[in-house]
Amino acid sequence: MSHLLDIIVEAALAAGAEIEAIYGAGCAHEMKADGSPVTIADQRAEEIILARLAAAFPDIPVVAEEQASAGCIPECGDRFFLVDPLDGTKGFIKRTGEFTVNIGLIEEGVPVAGVVYAPDSGFLYYGSREEGAFRRNTREGGEAVPIRTRQRPAKGLTAIGSRDHHVEGSEARAAALGVVEYLPSGSSLKFCMLAEGSADVYPRYGPTMEWDTAAGQAVLEAAGGRVMVLDGDREAGALRYGHSERGYLNPHFIAWAV
Repeated sequence: MSHLLDIIVEAALAAGAEIEAIYGAGCAHEMKADGSPVTIADQRAEEIILARLAAAFPDIPVVAEEQASAGCIPECGDRFFLVDPLDGTKGFIKRTGEFTVNIGLIEEGVPVAGVVYAPDSGFLYYGSREEGAFRRNTREGGEAVPIRTRQRPAKGLTAIGSRDHHVEGSEARAAALGVVEYLPSGSSLKFCMLAEGSADVYPRYGPTMEWDTAAGQAVLEAAGGRVMVLDGDREAGALRYGHSERGYLNPHFIAWAV
């Protein structure tokens, strides 16, 4: 697993370098059939990741967002990669800096390893069930440091929510959980904020795809957290992956620091 983590981290860094170069120069965007935006940065980053994964792990299928959008989805067994080459494309277009590269490894429905890289800030998060979770600031060239979730406070939870995907009624649901502070954020950085101990809960009532969440969930669970499926407002088991029968669409979920 250590070798695999090294490979997917390097793939994410290479894709991130291409994204940041395009971000600096600026680019146009188009709308996909599902109404979500796409840029040349999404496409080039995915090409880089797919090439590196194919070279290192030719026997592990990859479900990647842009290929899936084009109808190119491989047959997957119990072990496969989920890739979102540029999560938070809206943040990329709006120039908020809140976008990430995401690569997650799934085994029997469970996200067992993942990397989330934010090219604009330089923060790299990665981890596995075997190795634990880590954060590194690539801008400063420092060493990777272990990260852990924080213990739940006796009262007054801090929640993280989506900056660009507001769902009506989410504030009332958050209040019912005991949330007193709300931190908006974009992309899979929300999972990483839980993993590093910056917040307590991330409820998600809007639609997400499996490639949006797999890497972040892997990092969060490696740091001691958990992600639970929601049936209404009731937790109904851990969020799991490989649901091709529903087009890799996630149910609503809630991510907890502990």
